Amino acid sequence: MNVIVYATNHNPECNILRKFLRDYEIAYELRNCSTHPDYFVDVKAYGFLGVPVTVINGKAIQGLKPDEIIKELEKEKTPGQ
Repeated sequence: MNVIVYATNHNPECNILRKFLRDYEIAYELRNCSTHPDYFVDVKAYGFLGVPVTVINGKAIQGLKPDEIIKELEKEKTPGQ
C-alpha cells in the first residue's frame, strides 16, 4: 500500500495527522512542503490549496480526517473493491 503525506512543519493539523499515523503504525512517505516547497505543486494538482493531504494509492484526502483515512486503508485491504 502506498501512503504519502504532504505536510508542513508548524501546522497543528499536520502534526496531529503524523502522530495519528504513527500511533496506528501506518507506514507513510512524508513529503515536507516546508523543506521542499515544490511539493505544493503536487498538492495543487490534487485540487487542494493547503496541507495536510494524505494520498492512499492515488486517492487524495485533504485535512485531518482519520475516519476517512482508515476507511480508505480498509478498502485497499479488501479484495474486489
